[in-house]
Amino acid sequence: MNVILLGPPGVGKGTQGVLLAEGKSWKHMATGDILRANRREGTPLGQEAQKYMDAGELVPDHLIVAMVKDTLASLPQEQGVVFDGFPRTVPQAESLDGALSELDRGVDRVVVLEADGEVLVKRIAGRRSCPECGSVFNVYMNPPAREGVCDKCGSELVHRADDNPDTVRNRLNVYREQTEPLIRFYEDREGVLARIPGEGSVEEIQRGIWEVLE
Repeated sequence: MNVILLGPPGVGKGTQGVLLAEGKSWKHMATGDILRANRREGTPLGQEAQKYMDAGELVPDHLIVAMVKDTLASLPQEQGVVFDGFPRTVPQAESLDGALSELDRGVDRVVVLEADGEVLVKRIAGRRSCPECGSVFNVYMNPPAREGVCDKCGSELVHRADDNPDTVRNRLNVYREQTEPLIRFYEDREGVLARIPGEGSVEEIQRGIWEVLE
């Protein structure tokens, strides 16, 4: 299966996406990870993306989609994929459809995690991320084994400056503006989109995802 996880900032897409991929031996596809890998390996796409980042600009959609396509092409055809927080807009979804079609794949399921806005504000305030490997922890829900240290690579975790309540509320507004049309885009495909509660324990949410996939 090719599954897309959608949901507002702080709802736990990253944690749930990793767990789902590990549980089913699928590939976890987060665009941040793919971008970092291309930059680290110095691929032509990574070098092109670096030019935009050096200029303080967003990496264009066509470069992100090209990186996603390259990654997909390297996978066994039978291996499932979890797209974590991508696509974010309808144009990205249309581009992803084209890339998947060329590889004889398609979007099988879109799972939308939903949670109350103020719950998400608290969650994000407790978020800590690893600048090296991209792992994300939460001091309330998913703390690292050692406070302030990444479980996976041992790097020092950081609390992003924009993870404050006012900024988070603005990001939630942006999400609603950008992603509601995307949800409607997938709702038009019968049997593809499912909404599940994004509140509760990590294990409860993961069970909910497995249920709608099965």
